[in-house]
Parts: sequence; C-alpha cells; structure tokens
Amino acid sequence: MKVKNLMLCATALAPSLVWAKELPNIIYIVTDQQTASAMSCMGNDDLHTPNMDKLAQSGVLFRNAYCSTPLSGPARAAMFTGYTSHEVGLARNGTPIPDSLRTRTLGTLMQDAGYDCIYAGKWHVHTASMPDKEFGFTTIHPHSDNGLAEACVGFLEQEHIKPFFLVAGFDNPHNICEYARSQNLPWGNLKDLPQSEWPGLPLNFAKNPYDADVISYEQGLNYSAYPTRNYTPDDWRRYRSLYYRLVEKVDAEIGKILNAMDKQNLWKNTVVIFTSDHGDGVGAHHWNQKSALYEEVVNIPFIVTLPGKKNAGKEMPQLVNNGVDFFAAVCDWAGIRPPEGLHGVSFRALVEKADPSLKHQDYIVTETTFDKGGNTRGWALRTSRYKYVLYDKGRYREQLFDMEKDRGEMRNLAIEEKYKEILLQHREYLHNWMKLHHVAQIRKDVHTIPEVNPEYER
Repeated sequence: MKVKNLMLCATALAPSLVWAKELPNIIYIVTDQQTASAMSCMGNDDLHTPNMDKLAQSGVLFRNAYCSTPLSGPARAAMFTGYTSHEVGLARNGTPIPDSLRTRTLGTLMQDAGYDCIYAGKWHVHTASMPDKEFGFTTIHPHSDNGLAEACVGFLEQEHIKPFFLVAGFDNPHNICEYARSQNLPWGNLKDLPQSEWPGLPLNFAKNPYDADVISYEQGLNYSAYPTRNYTPDDWRRYRSLYYRLVEKVDAEIGKILNAMDKQNLWKNTVVIFTSDHGDGVGAHHWNQKSALYEEVVNIPFIVTLPGKKNAGKEMPQLVNNGVDFFAAVCDWAGIRPPEGLHGVSFRALVEKADPSLKHQDYIVTETTFDKGGNTRGWALRTSRYKYVLYDKGRYREQLFDMEKDRGEMRNLAIEEKYKEILLQHREYLHNWMKLHHVAQIRKDVHTIPEVNPEYER
C-alpha cells in the first residue's frame, strides 16, 4: 500500500515536474514613468544604474521599444489583455477591465498553462493594488515600493515545483509627479543635491517652432498635471536632478531581486523582462509628465535576459511594443496560443537569435488620450527610420521626424515638400492600423488623418 501511494504521488507530481523542466520562469520588472535614456547603460552620465546595467550586460537591450499608451492604466491594460487600450474601453485611468476579459487576461492564461502567478506592487487596472486571487494572480505586496523587493525576494527563496510568473510593479520614478506639485513623496523622499550638481538642460529643451499647439493647450488646462509650465531653467534642472535620483532609488530596489536570483541560481531557467509603463518628458520641449507623444515619453527601457544569460550584452534595433507585443511574447514562452483577435507580435525569436538584421515588423503604434483637460487623442507611428505623429486637432497636429538625424524631434519634416512621399506612406500605415484596430473617426465623413478618404479601403 505504501509503495502504491508513493507511485500515486509521483504520478500526481509528474506534470508539475515536466512544467518545471520545460517551461521557463518569467520575472517581469516594471518601473513607472521611466524614459529609455534614464539608464547609465544608455550613455547617460547624469545617473548611475548598476542593476539595470547588470540586466543589459546579461541580456538583450532594445533601443527602439515603445509603450502602447503613455498613461499608466491604459499601458498596463495593453500588457495584461493583449489589446490596444481603446479597443476594450481602457483608454483612461480608473477604468476597470471589462467582465468579458477577466478570464482571459495574461495571468489567467498563464495559470491555466501551469504557472504560479504572483503579483507584487502597482497594478493600476484599475485599482492601485492587484486584488488577491483575481486575474490569475496571488498578491504578495500592495501598491507601495516600501517592502516590495523584500516580498519578491521572500517568494524567490521558496521551493518552486511549478514554473512561476512573478510581476514586480514598482512606483518610482513616478514620485516625480508629487515633487512637481510640491507634495510629499510617498515612496521617494530624497535629499536635494546642491545646485552645482544638478544636470544640465537637454539639447531639445526648447520647443521646435512647428510643434503641435494642442500640447500647449492641454498643458494650460491642467495645472495639477503640468505645474511646470512656468518653470525657470533652474527649476527644470532641479526637476531633472530629482527624477534621476528616483530612478537610482528604484534601481537599488531592483538590485535586491537580482541578488536573490544570484543566490538561488535562478538565471539558468528564468526569463527576466525589464521595462517601464511609459516615460517622462524630463524637460525636453519644456514637458513633464506623460500623455504627449514626445520621444522621451513613449520610448521606454526594454531589456530581456534569457535563461543562462544567452546572448548577453546584445543590442537590437527592431521595433517592439511593450504592451501588445509583451503579451504575445509571454504567451510564446509559456506555450500558450493567444486568444483570437489579438495583433501583438512576439519578440521571443528576436531575443533568442539576437540578429540585428532579422526582419520583425514594419511599424509599431503608440496611441494617447489626454485623460484630463481637453481629451485630445493622438498616435505616434514609428518605422525603422521615421516617426509620424498625429493629433486629432490643432495647428501643426501632423509631424514627421527622422529618427536617425533628429531623435530630439526638433525639425518637423511634415511641413517640407521634399518629404511628401514619406509623409503619404506613413499616413497610409496609420490608416491601415486604424482599420485593423477599429479606431472610430471624428465623423463618418471626416477622417482623422489628413487627405485620407474615410470610405477608401485598401
């Protein structure tokens, strides 16, 4: 009888043992409001991020990764549903996930595939903290950076029979919002550096003369979000100084998780994905916060470390969306067939082959809705060379930038005749994307994209 019971136990454990052997653990580390350039491994000498650098040295860094939406709730909704935020009514903060999607979120799919799904920190879709035992996750820490890393370390130190999917959602450097409003910083009080140690202004501190005027319009409507509109240059330097200190603060917290991985020898069978939900203007074009489609706001850090640190130290130029593409990639690693109707493209093959010349996707799109003020909508479409930006109203609402020559977005090529063909091509790309993702037009007879026939089908 004893032998029989042992055989039954072994049989019951067999699937778990197979999972543990064949499927990788996945750790997803997400900061809040961190622009791609806010890492020393990106050549930024105004801060020191040894732990983010460690991930870059151990993994594959994407320089052209973009958020789905430059706003926390919608950005995270795209990550965990696989849809663009407007498709499922999640274009603004504070909007709950529709009931129809509650059982097909990434957590529920991963749980069904045999993963232990663990959540720590910021959720924001729509509640600040992940509700325990919902969306497929067990919650081990609420929305607060205090104690978040320690909770993750405690989990990593446990014995794991099944593969796990651990999300560590940090709040910082988002506390820069509270700083700009002269509020207390809940998880980021820092000693102010002397003025002589503040970083300088960015090269694109000035606005380009053909910038979309709707951005200034939105800035003037919402003092709570944009108290910086009357900042002096030194005010901006102080803002940038504190922003970088907050990035360093969260970097130290990430280091605790990486040290636990070292001690538990977890690198051999774990995929680590590091990103941020969106960026921050950090003074570029006199902009703080998110929502606008400036490069500092939509270009985000993105590093993937493979099991065994395969392809360590590689850099990739391909275009990646950290919302819908992230959903597709995690499903890919977990052996999950994504639900019908999703259009994200997995980046797993890119990371595993690490070939900079490998063809991936022709373009990606970031969409925005200013959720306060004038509710302006906009889209940024990035191709390998150019970035096309379109807002739904205002003067100079259409923009085109050469990302090889003008990453700071100071020369709007949309006004120059010699770039007309490139402009038309990018209009067509956006038109096709809007059709695919069911973007509602202003009116049936008025298309959002200039000179595009709303009835035209290609």
